[in-house]
Amino acid sequence: MKFAIKKAQPKPIKKTTLNRFLRKRMIYYVLPNVFFNFIIAYASFNELGYTHFFAGTQCLAKLTLPMAIFLPVVLTIDILKRVTDAAEQEAIEFRVDEQLNIKKLMTKLSILYSLITGALVLSLLFIGQYNFSKYYKLDATAMAMIVGTLAGVLSVIFVYLPVWRLRKWMYRRTVTTVLNINQ
Repeated sequence: MKFAIKKAQPKPIKKTTLNRFLRKRMIYYVLPNVFFNFIIAYASFNELGYTHFFAGTQCLAKLTLPMAIFLPVVLTIDILKRVTDAAEQEAIEFRVDEQLNIKKLMTKLSILYSLITGALVLSLLFIGQYNFSKYYKLDATAMAMIVGTLAGVLSVIFVYLPVWRLRKWMYRRTVTTVLNINQ
């Protein structure tokens, strides 16, 4: 007796334009990322009086670096998968080239974006550490707001940036009409 595992079919998507589809997905990503990253940052600072960039148990680098590395990976893979599924279901006005290896593109872009974002956030933390005195104490509430805002900005960027790169392999659907002149 052989067991056949059926491939899960993606949920049907309503017909829309690519811009509307991306705006809707962006709202789904931004609001939870801002809220949860703010709450996690606020709760992780045990003593709400102060925090530092790199020193101590409640430093800013412990929250921002993992977020800056993993958020681009998750968002890039998810948005590329959703856009290609929508194109296959003809829910958007574009098609994706059949010769494109989407998994290879997802992997390459997610690793590239996470490395760039992680390096950029790390350099901003080093610049902040260098510009402020090492005895300067940062307000934990303000830093939690900055972490939430950074999560929102990264969510917006990594909804549009992967699709912008995917557009090289996308083309518009054409509708052909056949006229019967012999009647």
